[in-house]
Amino acid sequence: MRLVGPNGEQVGIVAIGDALRLAQEADLDLVEVAPMARPPVCKLMDYGKFKYETAQKAREARKNQSHTIIKEMKLRPKIDPHDYATKKGHVVRFLKQGDKVKITIMFRGREQSRPELGYRLLQRLAADVEELGFVESAPKQDGRNMIMVLGPHKKKAEARAERAADRAGQASAEQADQQADEQADEQAETAAPADPSTPEAQPVSATAAATDRPGSA
Repeated sequence: MRLVGPNGEQVGIVAIGDALRLAQEADLDLVEVAPMARPPVCKLMDYGKFKYETAQKAREARKNQSHTIIKEMKLRPKIDPHDYATKKGHVVRFLKQGDKVKITIMFRGREQSRPELGYRLLQRLAADVEELGFVESAPKQDGRNMIMVLGPHKKKAEARAERAADRAGQASAEQADQQADEQADEQAETAAPADPSTPEAQPVSATAAATDRPGSA
């Protein structure tokens, strides 16, 4: 077998007995990591620690994994401008959240003979939101409907982190505004004029003081 040391160093081709002896001397386990290789590759390691670290990595990967959500938006080929703007707004919001959007054009009656209307509408919508998403699945006919899938440029986790950062920035700005208002109130109170109902002390002249003393002429 080809033996790899505990720190990834290459020990070389050794017999199974020698590998077991090295593992026992190092108080480690001999683990086969590439059984299909020729010769098979084994590594000296703490197998209990290896299993624990592998499980930890798997849990972190599951925790950070974003679940793909596909939203759906339905349009008519001859949609009016106001309704189109509303539908486009929903698509923009979904893409900003990191979700895919399935756009369905529904044909009725004679509209089925004019698929180019749906194709042009889908192309228009894709162009209007190209800064946020891209055409993941090109327009294709599906019975009476025509379907296109838009994918977001930002992943779900990135969109979530961006929204959290925006909320944190908004909270910091509100806190700074509140502190500024409190400081302004304190400065206003400090600079407030004295109460006019309180009489101010008047200076006494030297002549008046001398006249008021007993025995003065």
